[in-house]
Amino acid sequence: MRLADCHNFHDFRTLAQRRLPRPIFDYIDGAADDETTYRRNTASFQRCDLVPSVLRGVADVDLSVTVMGQKLAVPFYCSPTALQRLFHHEGERAVGAAAADLGTMFGVSSLGTVSLEAMREAHPTPQVYQFYFHKDRGLNRAMIGRAKEAGVDVMMLTVDSITGGNRERDVRTGFSIPFRLTLRGMLAFARKPMWGLNYLTHERFSLPQLDEHVDMRGGALSIQRYFTEMLDPSMTWSDVAAMVQEWNGPFCLKGVMSAADAKRAADIGCNGIVLSNHGGRQLDGSRAAFDQLAEVVDAVGDRIDVMMDGGIQRGTHVLKALSLGARAVGLGRYYLFPLAAAGQPGVERALGLLREEIERDMRLMGCDSIGRLSRENLRFR
Repeated sequence: MRLADCHNFHDFRTLAQRRLPRPIFDYIDGAADDETTYRRNTASFQRCDLVPSVLRGVADVDLSVTVMGQKLAVPFYCSPTALQRLFHHEGERAVGAAAADLGTMFGVSSLGTVSLEAMREAHPTPQVYQFYFHKDRGLNRAMIGRAKEAGVDVMMLTVDSITGGNRERDVRTGFSIPFRLTLRGMLAFARKPMWGLNYLTHERFSLPQLDEHVDMRGGALSIQRYFTEMLDPSMTWSDVAAMVQEWNGPFCLKGVMSAADAKRAADIGCNGIVLSNHGGRQLDGSRAAFDQLAEVVDAVGDRIDVMMDGGIQRGTHVLKALSLGARAVGLGRYYLFPLAAAGQPGVERALGLLREEIERDMRLMGCDSIGRLSRENLRFR
């Protein structure tokens, strides 16, 4: 199977599975506990039908949106995700370049493998910084100050990850940073020698947002331990309100799911929220973001920008979310599998296919701009 044979999410996933060692593939593909919420995220779109209009004159279609003050050429963006250079040696550089070429926003994580500064210098397109709130308040202040200096456009505070989810696939393989693999995990790496060759012959793996603050040489700081030992589970709305004031720019919360919390976010001055269950990787059994979208948009959509992520695999999924009132949708696994499969060309192909799908589907819906989508276009079973 080659990149040219990939035409949808499942094709890219299959190619990534063939090229990645099993522990790394499972880190991307896996979720918490029984992975019920992971499956539900995509299934939630299937209960919603599109109702097209005809004879509307849609020779030209405008896919642009404005979200948190950022103008995007398409109604989706690349959500910040951790550890990207484990999936492919180009990592965030490939994702940022593909997003910039398409004219959309991309993000860098606190657990990112390329520095904020390097990404900001490389691409003029809007950039998000996904921030984890640490027990060390001095570390938080230093990281906020660094993001300001780098010229980051949007601060995105993750609020659903104050402790790590129970990702049993990672437990079984011993996935950690640095690697401390089980026998099963070591055998899986031995079966994919090309990945190991690429990993060893390119830039040394690092976490530049944290390198000055976390020593990862002395044993296995696993992903689970990072979340349980360094992040602050006592974070409150007061802490977030202070951070909003300190940042003094576009600020959103990622991981909000209830209308009540959305109202609190608006009250303390957030510009946006991302409805998200972290791709099903945190609290298994939690509700799908798409199923919560209408309720939250009705509660705060006139006050702040509401976005969502989780389960997006098709252009029609994007249209359904936008029709319910989302300003834009975030992609995660949708671009990570293409990254793992083929680096920047993979991400470019995946994002390009999604753009083509949305444009084609807009024409089939009889709609010439994103702003014209509404709930009149939808029926729920």
